[in-house]
Amino acid sequence: MTLPSFKLQDRREQPRAFPTGRLALLCFVKEDCPTCNLSMPLIEAAYRAFGELVDVWAVGQDAAGNALLVERHQLSAPMLDDSALRVSFAYALEIVPALVLADAQGQELRRLIGFSKPEWQALFTEVAQLSQRPAPTVDWDAYPDWRPGCGSKSVEPGIAERLAAEAEGSPLRARRIEIAPADDEFEFMFDQGLTDGLPVVPPTPERVIRMLAGTRRDPQELVAIVPPNMAPATVEKVAVNAVMAGCKPEYLPVVIAALEAVCTDEFNIHGVMATTWGATPVIVVNGPIRHRIGMNMGVSALGAGNRANATIGRALKLALRNLGGAKPGGVERAALASPAKYTMCFAEWEERSPWEPLHVERGFGASDNVVTVFALEGPRGIADQTSRTARALGGSLGLGLESVWHPQMHFYGDTLLVVCPEHAMTLERERWSKNDLRKRIQEITARPLRDLLADDESGDGIPPRRFGPDGPSEDQLSQLIPKFRGAENIHIAVAGGEAGKFSAIFGGWVSGPTGSIVVSRKIEEV
Repeated sequence: MTLPSFKLQDRREQPRAFPTGRLALLCFVKEDCPTCNLSMPLIEAAYRAFGELVDVWAVGQDAAGNALLVERHQLSAPMLDDSALRVSFAYALEIVPALVLADAQGQELRRLIGFSKPEWQALFTEVAQLSQRPAPTVDWDAYPDWRPGCGSKSVEPGIAERLAAEAEGSPLRARRIEIAPADDEFEFMFDQGLTDGLPVVPPTPERVIRMLAGTRRDPQELVAIVPPNMAPATVEKVAVNAVMAGCKPEYLPVVIAALEAVCTDEFNIHGVMATTWGATPVIVVNGPIRHRIGMNMGVSALGAGNRANATIGRALKLALRNLGGAKPGGVERAALASPAKYTMCFAEWEERSPWEPLHVERGFGASDNVVTVFALEGPRGIADQTSRTARALGGSLGLGLESVWHPQMHFYGDTLLVVCPEHAMTLERERWSKNDLRKRIQEITARPLRDLLADDESGDGIPPRRFGPDGPSEDQLSQLIPKFRGAENIHIAVAGGEAGKFSAIFGGWVSGPTGSIVVSRKIEEV
């Protein structure tokens, strides 16, 4: 294997370039490693024995530590400064000391990691044969048979990601913005309009590289075209926004799936973000991934306090803002909006549900990891602490749902009902299915047309003119109209604390082809 070429300075600030056309023994060390210190006298012995014909170079990983090694071991062998760690990274070092023997053309002949006395003895014998110089005299009895090495500084957290970002062939292609050393990076992000009104994590190359470890997808793979700017969102750019939101790398596949889902024609994210109603993407996560990434599906599932819930939803909103251009006052025109515009993501508590979970209802396998996205308003509660029968509870939930959008607005589209565990238990006792609950909701919310017409008491409702110049007939006035266009428009999930008979509803925006259609996407994991 041809080793990467490099140029480093020695302690006299003279450049040393590899390869040089001679046999070379490169010895990577760091000062705070006991095994490196054990090895330094042997490196010096190799230099004294072979130095006339072989480039025996110590390559130190810390400038101050290099000087200490030279002084401590009275080193006359050249000590090269790799405190930038680019050479250590290029040589894929994980452990030091690491000795690399190379021929005159830079081909690797042998590599030693840590300290093994038989291996070092064999190395000295090989170098002696290749250089036709006698091997150094070493008191091998004074050395242990084996000592483990230490971690190379090039693989330390934070450093490894920086080196990967700086290396030739780096996966990063996004434009980099340099700021002055005296600038506050958090204030800079605010000044550039890159935040949602709350501070964001600066997306340094190191952090983005670390985030990309959460997916096996190519960083330059196109995830979606994001309206309204119709901007291409690559995996890398999604990772940038995930960093800003505070995600962990293991959350990234969920964010990617959510962005894919909302950028479909069916979901119509442009309309969702531009409407004055204030709808926003709401993410429900199903499958084993809920537990692996530590999502909250219990107490305060729809609120604050859980990093995965909060940052996954926020990452999606930041991507829609920073890539798609959906900014309040610009394309985003919500008259009031809601805190759900910051983030709205939660996991269904499948284990506490008496029913098949949301993603299974939507055609996926029980073990699949899935995101489902809805265009909804922020959540509001429905309290029922006294119903003891499924019918009574279903009626209470239905009456609460009747207020969605407006009580007189019937034949409505999608809604999401989040049933708390205690309410689910009440329904389970009588073996009610989700469809039983949906049927009850449609039944109790059905109102005669005469009660739903817009009039002087309420200007909102069904316009009488829709039925012609004479208005609706008597038969039409008596016709019962359910709240929702169809039972399938009532989406149901279970979540929340085990104590407290409080469920929640999310009212929808315009549903169907003229508005937004619920979309589910399978999550691709590492």
